[in-house]
Amino acid sequence: MASKEKEKEHDWDREMREVDKLLARLPEADPTLGRGVPTVPRAAPGEKTVVTGAGAVTALATWFRVGLGIVLGIGMLVWPYSHVCGAKLMFYLIGASTVIVAGVWGGFSSWRRRLGIAHLLSLGVVLWGLALVAGVVLPRMGYASHPAIWFCPEPK
Repeated sequence: MASKEKEKEHDWDREMREVDKLLARLPEADPTLGRGVPTVPRAAPGEKTVVTGAGAVTALATWFRVGLGIVLGIGMLVWPYSHVCGAKLMFYLIGASTVIVAGVWGGFSSWRRRLGIAHLLSLGVVLWGLALVAGVVLPRMGYASHPAIWFCPEPK
């Protein structure tokens, strides 16, 4: 029975040496493959990454998106129409929702491009849009001491 166990037992070191020899014969063999050598080149510590070419265009596009959200958020402060009830209220809510969408759009773009300040600004735009919506919706849901109405009463 001991001989059967010895037959089942392999010399794994010998087999791995044979596999390494066979791999070395391949025309596209990489001798460093699997040995812990990084395959992606990394910047040395202290080296600054410079954005040029297509990277500069995408960064500029991201800043445009964030700027658009900021301009929309400021524009909602000077909304020219009364938004007490009815269709004007609905249009105001659409405008406030657009501020939120612009902030999320800028947030995703700035997150992908690793632009920290742009990301913080876009998060601020999202919060501002949520505050605009909450200022209109919460009184109509009974949250405020002076409830507001969604639809204007018909004139008599």
